[in-house]
Amino acid sequence: MLISGVDEAGRGPVIGPLVIAGVSINESDSSKLIGIGVKDSKLLSAKRREMLAIKIKDMAQKWHILTITPAEIDRVVESKRKLHKLNRLEAQAMASVIDTLKPDIAYVDASDTIANRFGDHIAEKLSFTLQIVSEHKADRKYPIVSAASILAKVERDEVISKLQKMHGNLGCGYPSDSNTIEYLESCIQKFGVYPDFVRKSWKTAKRIKNEAFMKQKTLI
Repeated sequence: MLISGVDEAGRGPVIGPLVIAGVSINESDSSKLIGIGVKDSKLLSAKRREMLAIKIKDMAQKWHILTITPAEIDRVVESKRKLHKLNRLEAQAMASVIDTLKPDIAYVDASDTIANRFGDHIAEKLSFTLQIVSEHKADRKYPIVSAASILAKVERDEVISKLQKMHGNLGCGYPSDSNTIEYLESCIQKFGVYPDFVRKSWKTAKRIKNEAFMKQKTLI
């Protein structure tokens, strides 16, 4: 039986994409993932994740990674349509990954507060019928989802690394990172707008832009 795990990386950052990754293996090989040290990506160092990502891809029957751009995220976040928010966008992306992998069972880390509802939203977009196990913290419960979380995190880290080389120190992209905040402030001060890899719909980005506008208005 072919099983897949699907997870995301980068749901909360103000900079960079949201990455969805899926991994498929034969169910009988699940223990091999544990054997190589696969666990929730957040519990691993960056170097360890990179090493494991190579091993996971070698072991997998199939794997697939999908990237959702900040522009796509902004479009749904700013939408007034309730059914087209971020959870739905993520569910659609996971459905696309599952459609590519074609497993018998898919295990997914649920982003919705109601895990079963998230699974239903994925099922609505699939081209075939299968069992979906949608649970919170699935990346800690199921090694196959842990494997997907590692691939997603490594992919996002690579994107951020490339952006760092091109644009300087922009931090990890999360609002809690002071380097990220300083970078956003410098963008507005220098150019008045954000580059396309910034999620303009995020409250942090809006606040910084509004504060700069009010400061400029006061000076005038």
